[in-house]
This record gives sequence, C-alpha cells and structure tokens, in this order.
Amino acid sequence: MFDTKIAIVVREDLAAWQKLNVTAFLMSGIVGAAPEIIGEPYLDKAGNRFAALAIQPVMVLAADAETLGRIHRRAIERGVPSAAYTEEMFATGHDAANRAVFAGYGPEDAKIVGVAVREEKKLVDKITKGARMHP
Repeated sequence: MFDTKIAIVVREDLAAWQKLNVTAFLMSGIVGAAPEIIGEPYLDKAGNRFAALAIQPVMVLAADAETLGRIHRRAIERGVPSAAYTEEMFATGHDAANRAVFAGYGPEDAKIVGVAVREEKKLVDKITKGARMHP
C-alpha cells in the first residue's frame, strides 16, 4: 500500500510522559520534512471539522540507549533524513534552546532518546534493526 515506512524509536527507559513528548516532537519533524503525508481534514456526522492526520501508519518502537545510538548513526551513514531528540532537550523550554543543546553533540556522543525516519520500507527496517515494537 505504501512504498515508505515511518518509524519512531524511543529509548525504553524513559518515563511515560517523556516517551509521549519525544514521539510527538519527532512526528512533527517527519511531517515538516514531508507535508504530503498529511491527508484531508476529518468531518464527523454533525459536520464538526477536525485536523487532518498522517495518511500512513506510524510504527513506534523501543530500544535501549546503545541500540538507539546505532540506529541514529545508521540513518546518518545511509544519508536518510531523520528527526532526533536528545536527553538534554528535556531541560530546555523552547526551540532555540533545543537547537543549541543539540548542536553541542555529534553522532558519537549524543545522548539520543528518540529517532524518527521515513524512507523506503526495507531501508527503514535495516536502520531500525534491534528495536522492537513498543509495549
């Protein structure tokens, strides 16, 4: 049905609110990079209008910190655009501060807590190898 796959991988030891926060932020990055994945607005029986949603499923996976770091590096090595969230971003309060702390680290030392990719299905499966369906 879809040639691409959206996968979001979050670090398994995060608090529930952190997992949800990271997932929401990362999905916004995927949508920002590929606005064509948003469908038409929803209308209910009464005619109330609701926001449009993504047209394809989103796989939410979990991994430990080491595996998540490998996933992050695989995406970079394969040239696959990705969204990433680091542990330090939890302590900031706005976008500019997020980007500032993010810029202080590279692929080898970043404390990645979440990565999202949208690419051809087989490539996404290779990049996210080691992650599992989030419980």
